[in-house]
Amino acid sequence: MINPLKFIQDVKQEAFKVSWPTKKETLQGTLMVVAMAIVASLFFLLLDQILKFLLELLLKVGI
Repeated sequence: MINPLKFIQDVKQEAFKVSWPTKKETLQGTLMVVAMAIVASLFFLLLDQILKFLLELLLKVGI
């Protein structure tokens, strides 16, 4: 059976090998996600308004 203490030591060694992102990289990534979410929401808002207008137009015409 595996020794639990050895396992924890191995996990700790592997954690130190990980290349963690810097504060700047994390901030840039976060800002990109927020910006893309805003762009996507504006796109879908515009698309929704266009489709709503076209549907109302079709209903008024009687098609």
